[in-house]
Amino acid sequence: MHHLRRPEGRIAYDLYGNDTDGTLVICVPGMFDHRASFRLVGRELAAAGHRVAVMDLRGHGDSDTTFTSYDSRSTSTDVLALAEELGAERVVMAGNSMGAAAVTIAALERPDLVSGIALLGPFLRPSPPGPVARTLYRTLLMRPWAARALTFVYDRLHAGRTPEGHEEQKERIRRMTRTADRRRAITKTLQAPNETIDRAEDLAAEAVVIMGELDPDWKDPRSEAEWVASVVDGRAVMVPECGHYAQSQRPDVVSSVLLDLVERVNADA
Repeated sequence: MHHLRRPEGRIAYDLYGNDTDGTLVICVPGMFDHRASFRLVGRELAAAGHRVAVMDLRGHGDSDTTFTSYDSRSTSTDVLALAEELGAERVVMAGNSMGAAAVTIAALERPDLVSGIALLGPFLRPSPPGPVARTLYRTLLMRPWAARALTFVYDRLHAGRTPEGHEEQKERIRRMTRTADRRRAITKTLQAPNETIDRAEDLAAEAVVIMGELDPDWKDPRSEAEWVASVVDGRAVMVPECGHYAQSQRPDVVSSVLLDLVERVNADA
């Protein structure tokens, strides 16, 4: 594990294939997830000769809980800082859920740096939580049931295939909710006023959208994937036997798509 120092705290990240000189791929999970959800993809891309950095969100995993802001735009600054810390001149980014919004913002802000983005189960138009939802979030993350409740929700979002090492990953999620400071950080992330990204005409990065056919976050996952693809002028890949976490449920598909994306952006360089 490594740490990226930021003005208000540190961001935890893992490196795969750091002894290679291939393309840098930065992976960003979504809220109440742990960076290890990209563990299988990281290993696969490293085996193919690329460098992979997989980070935690602010207040999640092993990142610090000392930040003021926990929204997707703030996360985008962490992603860009990590790319610069690792000395990348051009980088491909993969983001899941809220992380997809963060890498999209990063690509819009730094077209000179971000050459490709993969958006997994992307939330580009989040619905602001109403009073009932806000109360539910607070209740969900209260002791003594916070760890059990959040892990139950996390498990249910894995509709379809059960990932390799899923029990170990759920234990990481349980550990993440056992301290008051992390519960507060996760609550702030859930309640953050994230912006809607429905226009991206200035996006220069090659884009691909990866959506689980069984993703329970949408009534019609294919329709949402096609809408996001239209915003980022990319293509949509629907993944069978998969819910919200394609990177862990179908790492075979995600790795293949990412390797293709890397090949495309390098061909255009």
